[in-house]
Amino acid sequence: MRVLSVVGARPQFVKLAPVAEAFAAAGVDHRIVHTGQHYDPGMSDVFFADLRIPKPDVNLTVGSASHGVQTGAMLGALEEVMLREQPDWVLVYGDTNSTLAAALAAVKIHLPLAHLEAGLRSFNRRMPEEHNRVLTDHAADLLLAPTAVAMDHLAEEGLARRSVLVGDVMTDVCLRVRDAVLADPPPPPAGLARGGYVVATIHRAENTDDPQRLRAVVASLAGLSVPVLLMAHPRLRARCQEQGIDLESGSLRVVDPLPYPGMVAAVLGSSGVVTDSGGLQKEAFLLRRPCTTLRTETEWVETLEGRWNVLAPDLVGLDALAARPAPAEPTLQPYGSGDAARQVVTALGT
Repeated sequence: MRVLSVVGARPQFVKLAPVAEAFAAAGVDHRIVHTGQHYDPGMSDVFFADLRIPKPDVNLTVGSASHGVQTGAMLGALEEVMLREQPDWVLVYGDTNSTLAAALAAVKIHLPLAHLEAGLRSFNRRMPEEHNRVLTDHAADLLLAPTAVAMDHLAEEGLARRSVLVGDVMTDVCLRVRDAVLADPPPPPAGLARGGYVVATIHRAENTDDPQRLRAVVASLAGLSVPVLLMAHPRLRARCQEQGIDLESGSLRVVDPLPYPGMVAAVLGSSGVVTDSGGLQKEAFLLRRPCTTLRTETEWVETLEGRWNVLAPDLVGLDALAARPAPAEPTLQPYGSGDAARQVVTALGT
């Protein structure tokens, strides 16, 4: 059986790692297409190296552009690759433009399409990620859901017969990397004291594209009473440079995005997380660090149980939220026990 995986952004590389390993163990003919949506080496190449992912068979190098231009460039190039490879399954990961482009390309030429991380919903139709995931779910032949909540969403949309609960593949890799880091923990970055800082990431359009909102977010982070290790996404740096916003102010300690093991180590060494990232909310939960999310909603609603994750879109009380202690240990494992990649292989019929 031949499976064509299409990825293009940092979270997808993380998801790809355990899936590629499971395909190799099962003897699947697995081809990897990197669209080049994330083209900075710190957001792309380093993840393939650190997570031991096979080198992509194809790199489309589409680069950055508006949503329509970027998706359109991928669509034509992916169709050509798919016609050449003729896979038994096209496998897409998550909610990016790469996912939507690959989904459209596959269904237009009648190739079976599977969507990993299906069924997530923010119910915020202003988010491009929400459009991408909903459209892909309704186009796909097989919906690989990470959680029971995602399965419920798919059933409510009439997609239950195409849906399979496999667990969350990011849990597979997060737990594996966590164990390796705990066995030999590195010192915290930027000269910070273990347990004496919070980790922050900001990159979503709703927090970066409006200058007034961006200034408020950066000022709130800079004003926290503990040091803030800000892993600065290229989008954040670009928007701050355009607006003359100083990222090196107050409590902020700015570093480039870290390789995945470095990111896990940084979170484990912290007292908590402040973010607008979907993936980091869940990783904070898995690593048992309180998370404060600067959004009005989350796709990962399970993290809200017990206040492991708190939504703070208005930035009010951010200092107290960021400094809150860890809640009681969760009693459930909503994202699985670390065998989701093996479940994916089974669901695809190998």
